[in-house]
Amino acid sequence: MQPPADFDLICLGSGPAGQKAAIQAAKAGFHAAIIEREPQVGGSCLLSGTIPSKALREQALRYRRMRGSATSLAVELRGEAPLSALLHGVDAVIAAQDRYLQAQLARNQVDLVRGKGVLLDANRVEVQRLDGTRSILHSPRIILATGSRPRHVSAIEVDHEHVLDSDSILSLPYLPRSLIVLGSGVIACEYASIFVALGCAVTLVDKAAEPLGFLDPALRAGFLEAFRAMGGRYRAQAEVEGARFDGFSQVEVSLKGGDTLAADIVFAAFGRVANLDGIGLDRLNLAINARGHVQVNERFQTNIPGVYAAGDAIGPPALACAAADQGRRAALAAFGLPPPAATSLVPTGVYTIPEIACVGLSQTEAAAKKIDVIVGRADFGEVARAHIAGEPAGFLAIICERSTARVLGVQAIGESATELVHLGQAAIAHSASADFFVEQIFNFPTMTEAYRIAAFDVMKQRALLQPSHLRLARAAG
Repeated sequence: MQPPADFDLICLGSGPAGQKAAIQAAKAGFHAAIIEREPQVGGSCLLSGTIPSKALREQALRYRRMRGSATSLAVELRGEAPLSALLHGVDAVIAAQDRYLQAQLARNQVDLVRGKGVLLDANRVEVQRLDGTRSILHSPRIILATGSRPRHVSAIEVDHEHVLDSDSILSLPYLPRSLIVLGSGVIACEYASIFVALGCAVTLVDKAAEPLGFLDPALRAGFLEAFRAMGGRYRAQAEVEGARFDGFSQVEVSLKGGDTLAADIVFAAFGRVANLDGIGLDRLNLAINARGHVQVNERFQTNIPGVYAAGDAIGPPALACAAADQGRRAALAAFGLPPPAATSLVPTGVYTIPEIACVGLSQTEAAAKKIDVIVGRADFGEVARAHIAGEPAGFLAIICERSTARVLGVQAIGESATELVHLGQAAIAHSASADFFVEQIFNFPTMTEAYRIAAFDVMKQRALLQPSHLRLARAAG
């Protein structure tokens, strides 16, 4: 006989996936609980990742613009400047978000249980508290939303003093004079561009020929051009064999082939791994894939009845926005409720300097699927608002089906790229054509003017492809 349920749903973790799963359950009339061991609600997204790193990025942008516009004032950020000064205000942002999230949980009558959750079986979770006390909670439905942590490799010992990871990079007491970043993914490139904008000598090192290899070539090239223009270096096709502090002031990075690099600090950015250790998964024989993620089906069900998973625990795309949606869908599935309409339109935002964003089909994907496309492009140098903001570099591209001009994808790099992409996302979702952007009226001056410029480029290319008699007739009409 099963013990009586304390809750209708228990979520392990209070990041975006756990929050939205519990709130969705509550809004459907069920009693949900979240188990969280950290003092704040929000997971690594709030505490060590998204919020603090974007706060530092804002300071880097301000400093870069200040340097660029300083004509009569001597502006200099010295290397001994405390990093805490650059993160001024981030604690207030985290505290405000924590208050908001806790109030949201309380408003929806979601119980917040403090402690570490360990699965005893598919219906029981033991909560281990800091004071040593333990209790057992029961529920017929459990959602694993345990998030992720920095990935470490055996060749690089992260000591959190000289060799750092993404959990400790923002704990530096001072801004280093030089920094070596190991890796070429999103986290590596975001921090590399932030620190080079702050005046550090930054070298990005990786085996890949170019950083951000999952992006289309034009976006990769745009990032590299901007990174190098700020003074950054990219050491391509370099295999790292080790990193060692010399005992005095420098960390030496040894590369395969005998080369050695040195810097004040080394940042190991090898991606992230799911937080699945020590939560009792061995008791359930839960299916884990080769990359260390929980295996789920299209409704986020694991191989164990009643156990679901969402967010970083199940792997890519490992985005906060995707995790929130997955958590909501997992909760609906857990209660047998109909799912919301399926969507594959998850926007990607890379918070490098400059920003990069894309949604929908890329040029590479279109070519692989043998879809004939036209790419309309708007260089930000043609956009008045970009000049006003002092950021005229970059572009926005609309990828359209050649025969119909239907928008299939949008890519952007530069000022407000991560905001601009959502207008393209809406256009794709509603099967709009490039003509839509020509026919609508946008405020001026705004960055969204780029959509009209790119759409006119699509129209121009389509007109040039039409037979001459049709072009003449259209012009006459």
